[in-house]
Amino acid sequence: MKYALIALAALTVSTSSLQAQPAAKPLVGNSNAPIGISADSFQADLNAKSVTYIGNVIVTQADMKLRANTVKVTTVNDKADKVTASGNVVVDSPKSGIVTGDSGVYSVVPRTVVMTGNVVLKKGRDVMRGMQLTVNLATGQAVLGGGVKSQTQGNTQSGGRVQGVFLPNSQ
Repeated sequence: MKYALIALAALTVSTSSLQAQPAAKPLVGNSNAPIGISADSFQADLNAKSVTYIGNVIVTQADMKLRANTVKVTTVNDKADKVTASGNVVVDSPKSGIVTGDSGVYSVVPRTVVMTGNVVLKKGRDVMRGMQLTVNLATGQAVLGGGVKSQTQGNTQSGGRVQGVFLPNSQ
């Protein structure tokens, strides 16, 4: 269970630390801070080696917060292997901004996070949109892929492009 909580914290840290970082410096937060989890219900599946938090899930560590409808943690050899947050996923960090998406998966061993489905990154008044965000925690590299819906003469079309709005002199 201890490893499950550490993995949840890593998901929170990773998806909210999307500002430019030196490639050699991994994305890290205060991983020693206590982790708090609340949900409407909790299920453990000993055969599948997983735990699932269901309904209004809130995971906090230091000043970062993850919200989702469901958070599932699977283990391999009694260590967290994958953390999956699904349904209205929101990761909020005062330093890095807010990332939202339909789902997010943190894979522990490769140290990668993939947010999918209507991904929106906001920091201050700056906004980026895409359909998939992949973050490598070891290198600090992030890639946002397209698929954003665009308005063309009243018709919504699949544009397949990343969109961004950056306001000069915004905080």
